[in-house]
Amino acid sequence: MLLYEALIAPFTEFEFMRRALAGIVALSLGGAPIGVFLMLRRMSLVGDAMAHAILPGAAIGFLLSGLNLFAMSFGGLIAGFTVAILAGVVSRVTELKEDASLAAFYLVSLAVGVTIVSMKGTNIDLLHVLFGNILAMDDQTLLVIAFNTSLTLIVMAVIYRPLVIECVDPLYLRTVSRAGAPAHLAFLALVVINLVNGFHALGTLLAVGLMILPAGIAKFWARDITGMMLVAVGSAMLSGYAGLVLSFQTRVPSGPAIILVAAILYIASLLFGRAGGVVRKLFPGRHLEA
Repeated sequence: MLLYEALIAPFTEFEFMRRALAGIVALSLGGAPIGVFLMLRRMSLVGDAMAHAILPGAAIGFLLSGLNLFAMSFGGLIAGFTVAILAGVVSRVTELKEDASLAAFYLVSLAVGVTIVSMKGTNIDLLHVLFGNILAMDDQTLLVIAFNTSLTLIVMAVIYRPLVIECVDPLYLRTVSRAGAPAHLAFLALVVINLVNGFHALGTLLAVGLMILPAGIAKFWARDITGMMLVAVGSAMLSGYAGLVLSFQTRVPSGPAIILVAAILYIASLLFGRAGGVVRKLFPGRHLEA
């Protein structure tokens, strides 16, 4: 009975908890596979930079329309795509590498976005933009997240083969096919779309958390890409569910609670994961084999 009251009752009794859980499921299905490919392509920090890059656009949407879902979403998408394109252009016409140009743009974007929100909004508005509030998600926001997740899964199914091949042997892909560049651009678009998804639920500072941490967890439990994606989705959902329960039972904010649970899972995987965990490497005996 105590377990029911702690783990299930919050979702059966409160609609906002059910809505938040549905949002977590959608974010996990769309964002976790994207995170796996970011990790495999050594673009994890690019995802973090892009998460901050959407802030000025969302802030301008906020400045014009307040906390309006579509204005902030559209502004975030435009800002994310603009920064991605500018970083690529700068890296090609100068000697600056793409990661360095992204870092510069993301710092400028973060400062501009915080300044814009601070000029019109209150401290509460700023906290909402930076850290989100998944418990305050309404039906409209949930539908937008669900639509973006569906679009992500469809596009991922189309570009899956060139993405996988590029992770393994990009030179081979350029030799046998011209699909590499379109697939890369489509993948960057999916990154931005899922960061906007995460922005509405977890804020700009934590939006990338349910993409990168589950991918890191999956790396310690599976060696093939399909297995990594399944583990990443499962761990993202588990982190979201446990984080919501933790937030409901304590005074920890929902967004940080979700990311903290994911961080605990990551540390446990780092230590005990069957595919490269610390304990596995220190004691590679037969008793640890599957």
